[in-house]
Amino acid sequence: MARSPTTGANSQIANGTAVREDAKALVMAAIGELVHGGKAEWNRTATGEIELRLLSGEVFLLGEACVTRVA
Repeated sequence: MARSPTTGANSQIANGTAVREDAKALVMAAIGELVHGGKAEWNRTATGEIELRLLSGEVFLLGEACVTRVA
């Protein structure tokens, strides 16, 4: 029986989503280690984003799907 072309596309999309979620979890764990180790602080902003401040002075906004350097 032939496989539907959309079945393969749907599984690729699902796998891509899983990879992004796994990557996001790894990044958040690494950032948590920086905070736990005293090398950074994070706070939730009024808009719901997470602001990450490294002791070296860099400031980042951690959005749902991206990280933006503020300073």
